[in-house]
Amino acid sequence: MSKVLLGFIVFVAIFGFWGVSSYNKLVTLDQAVQAQWSQVENVYQRRADLVPNLVETVKGAAKFEKETFTAVTEARARVGQVQGSTSPNDPASVEKFKAAQDQLSSALSRLMVVVERYPDLKATQAFRDLQVQLEGAENRIAVERMRFVQAAQAFNSARNTFPRNIVASLFGGRFAEKAYFKAQAGAETAPRVQF
Repeated sequence: MSKVLLGFIVFVAIFGFWGVSSYNKLVTLDQAVQAQWSQVENVYQRRADLVPNLVETVKGAAKFEKETFTAVTEARARVGQVQGSTSPNDPASVEKFKAAQDQLSSALSRLMVVVERYPDLKATQAFRDLQVQLEGAENRIAVERMRFVQAAQAFNSARNTFPRNIVASLFGGRFAEKAYFKAQAGAETAPRVQF
């Protein structure tokens, strides 16, 4: 066997090993992003399940501010419509998911302002308990969104670095760049609470 042929075989073996290794790394990182996305959906679902209880408790204690309750209910319904159809590989669907969640967050913020204006609502133990749970849910959402962004960043960094980007490009959409969550428009301005 000639040295040239042996050198070619060694080169092909090294290149093949590198290609398999790169592919497996991308699969591992892609699965981490998918798992973290599922966790993001999980905490949003927890909040969506909690909201009807909160709304019913507040409705029982107050028969006013109907528009606020309606806004929360409608926003939750919109969240339910986009909840299972979002893919982290599709920036448009992530944006639609985020927009629905932002609408729910906005409606919940208005609900909290109503509560501040009417202290007797806060007097019920059930409402206080649900308010604590809702705050916990919002904190969980923030943590899981942060973890998703970290997983997406790790995947995108690995995917876009040379020479792994060659392997990623060979598989087309299989290793598409992952979308990030972005801040809601106007989030840089602190909310004003007036009584």
